[in-house]
Amino acid sequence: MEMPKNISTILWSAAGGAALAMVVGFSWGGWVTGGSARTAQTSASHDAVVVALAPICAERFRAQSDSATKIAELAKSSSWDRGNVVAKSGYATMPGSKDADSDVARACGEMLANPPTPKT
Repeated sequence: MEMPKNISTILWSAAGGAALAMVVGFSWGGWVTGGSARTAQTSASHDAVVVALAPICAERFRAQSDSATKIAELAKSSSWDRGNVVAKSGYATMPGSKDADSDVARACGEMLANPPTPKT
């Protein structure tokens, strides 16, 4: 078998093509590294947990005897402090947990202070 005379050109072209494919793939093709995929997956799963637990927290908060008064006080508090108010109430602490999840408490506080408007 005889080697082509321009093997250097062929090898450099292949290396350049591979580099170009990687640049295009990571820039526009949606390719990600394993680390960024794990980060995105962790963030998405935490967001899903917050979406699932915030309504439970809100229902537990509404079930207390003086909920109307407490919700009115919560609505008067600043938006950045609502999560702290809910966390201190204990309703954002899920069974089996020792502490309240701050993101769940924040989402719960927003749900209670800004209830969705009914569609007509």
